[in-house]
Amino acid sequence: MTGIIRNRKKDSAHRFHPLRRQIAALFIGLLLLSLCIITAVNGLFLERYYISKKTETLKNAVENLESLNIRENTDGTWTAEVPDSTYKASSEKNLSWTVITWDGQEVVSVGSNNGMLVNRLVGYAYDLDQKEGREKILEETDTYVIQQVSDRFAGMDYVESWGTIGDQDQFYFLIRTPLESIRESVSISNSFYFYVGAAIILISGLAIWVLTKRITRPISELTVLSQKMSNLDFDAKYKSRAGNEIDVLGENFNRMSEQLEKTISELKAANNELQKDIESKIKIDQMRREFLNNVSHELKTPIALVQGYAEGLKENISDDPESREFYCDVIMDEAAKMNKLVKNLLTLNQLEEGRDEVTMERFDIVSLISGVLQSMDIMIQQKEAKVNFAADQPVPVWADEFKIEEVVTNYVSNALNHLEGEKEIEICIRPQKNRVRISVFNTGNPIPEADLPNLWNKFYKVDKARTREYGGSGIGLSIVKAIMESHHQEYGVQNYDNGVEFWFTLDSGNEN
Repeated sequence: MTGIIRNRKKDSAHRFHPLRRQIAALFIGLLLLSLCIITAVNGLFLERYYISKKTETLKNAVENLESLNIRENTDGTWTAEVPDSTYKASSEKNLSWTVITWDGQEVVSVGSNNGMLVNRLVGYAYDLDQKEGREKILEETDTYVIQQVSDRFAGMDYVESWGTIGDQDQFYFLIRTPLESIRESVSISNSFYFYVGAAIILISGLAIWVLTKRITRPISELTVLSQKMSNLDFDAKYKSRAGNEIDVLGENFNRMSEQLEKTISELKAANNELQKDIESKIKIDQMRREFLNNVSHELKTPIALVQGYAEGLKENISDDPESREFYCDVIMDEAAKMNKLVKNLLTLNQLEEGRDEVTMERFDIVSLISGVLQSMDIMIQQKEAKVNFAADQPVPVWADEFKIEEVVTNYVSNALNHLEGEKEIEICIRPQKNRVRISVFNTGNPIPEADLPNLWNKFYKVDKARTREYGGSGIGLSIVKAIMESHHQEYGVQNYDNGVEFWFTLDSGNEN
């Protein structure tokens, strides 16, 4: 336990980070996060926002085109009067546009590359342009469409609107604005944010580092003070002056240190006098509880058998004299076992202390197991269990017969209490080189792997609710452990997919 505590202290010290560093890292991290978020939002959404605004601009431009005064000249050409405000708005918003007649004659154009605009509009109007999936429709009405396109001739991306105007839709128009400017703006702004952000982070980091040093100095002193107090060093005192609630806390630490030193001194004096008495009382009380639990647990099964057969006699379950005599024999036999069991529990306590003697004798383990199953027949029937035990020949072993009977009884009783599924119990005897391996398997849920090493500890229960249900005290397997260790034999448990197997070994009684 000491090693575990020591390791935990090392882990705690390894994970310790100064408050000053944490505060600085928090603020710098927030600044860096803000910079990253601004850059990401700028790169991901600024162009979309720009396009949405350009879409509104193009819609307003279409409305302005519809209000143009277009007239036919005497020579068959067409002209339009464009207000100065339209020229100004087109220049400010970087718009280029053109209007043509239904037969491809240019009416009016504003902006650069008018010839290219006219050719582009003619291609749209007469469906001469070969579309290659470069258009992205942003908005569409009955008279015009707004789209994002990539012009392969100009090598640029545009947001443009084209459609028809006039009373009978006799004119076609095309308005476009380039996207390169916004992309360049995004790149410039991201670079600007990066350099400005880096400078802010550097300056803020230095300022925070200086300020946090002043703020955390009293807290660091209190931390050192608390560590010394935990090591019962009460000479250290709080001396800093922060001018806030930390000073009050420090004064309280000083008073607490003085009171603790006085109190611990008194407690140590009293503790030295009471320690021996307390340890003695705890040991006696623990022995008493263990003994009572052992007695109540181990007498429960014989008492149940005696009660069951006695009730059978009283209720005249069988009028056959031989059966009645058998019932009486079982009652007498179980009563004798209870008497012997009570005496043997005292022996088990002595066994754990190394003061009990093991009576080694040669006996037939097959006959012993058959006797245990016969005495537990009522419990087997109540559990509706199917017990498989096939042994045609005697198998002699060397051991203390009574104690091995306790082991078998505990294993079988444990199997009945945890029986599930197909409700089968299989008892096997497997001869080995110089030993015999006896196992009791029951169908049911496997035991969690984490609980397996603790099964043999006193009072350990995997499922406390279920253990209370059948009256178990959690000492049956600890008795098995004590008996097998006194015999210097092996024992254990093994999980299977459909159940659990408990086993133990004994020295073979075959003559060599």
